[in-house]
Amino acid sequence: MADTSLSPVLPLFANTPSSVSFKKLRKRLVRGALEVIDAYGLVDRRAIETGEKPRPKWLVCLSGGKDSYGLLAVLLDLQWQGALPVDLIACNLDQGQPGFPKHILPDWLTKNGVPHKIITEDTYSIVTDKVPEGRTYCSMCSRLRRGILYRVAREEGCEAIVLGHHRDDALATFMMNLIHGGRLAAMPAKLLNDEGDVQVFRPLITAAEDDLAKFAEAMEFPIIPCNLCGSQDGLQRVAMNRLLTELEQKKPGTRQVMARALTNVRPSHLHDPRVFDFAGLMLGGKGEDDPNVPF
Repeated sequence: MADTSLSPVLPLFANTPSSVSFKKLRKRLVRGALEVIDAYGLVDRRAIETGEKPRPKWLVCLSGGKDSYGLLAVLLDLQWQGALPVDLIACNLDQGQPGFPKHILPDWLTKNGVPHKIITEDTYSIVTDKVPEGRTYCSMCSRLRRGILYRVAREEGCEAIVLGHHRDDALATFMMNLIHGGRLAAMPAKLLNDEGDVQVFRPLITAAEDDLAKFAEAMEFPIIPCNLCGSQDGLQRVAMNRLLTELEQKKPGTRQVMARALTNVRPSHLHDPRVFDFAGLMLGGKGEDDPNVPF
């Protein structure tokens, strides 16, 4: 693993707390992201450093929320330390929401010397016009946003779009798929789009949301609240997060145990013949008993 010792001269961190707790929090987020980058092959650092592969470029999506600010800060930290040989360009999609403070992100990015691109596309009007009253905007809003960001990534020569989803997002998605979608799926750390020309990375997929909230507060990020989907009641994702919180309160550590389960899959103990050859399982072959499965 590359050296993740903290560098005190990165401009973004110039005025951050000097407390031991903040240093530990920063190191935990940076180290966790680097472990994801290496474990899932988000970048071949050795090949880039030796010149075998060209230096890639990533489009880092910045919404103005705590998670995407945290993502950008962690990636800039890794880049500063030399552990991430990647060119980063921050990108915000202004979706035309009424009252959206257009100046906050470009001012903050310029102040911190971060290369960036601001895209203005009025998806707000499309979503509010097409989605029936009482229904949530999330699905259509996400589809429109995804298409625009893929286009921008191609135009900017970026091989990957980088998102700030964290551990709790992955668990909520898993629960939604399990309860509402009838499938076992969460959020992958690495995904290739249908066209095969742009990847989607989630370096913070093992990070706890609580850590990112504490990090955002300490860093004094200028948070921009979402007043579109975030203002609607009854969202399935909100319900799943509430359920996860209840489970965590009853048994602390539940979220982390569930997150570990996403990396510890036993296809032979599920029911999908597409991922395990049940028909080919014969006497005399290699068995796989499980003492935790009742008879």
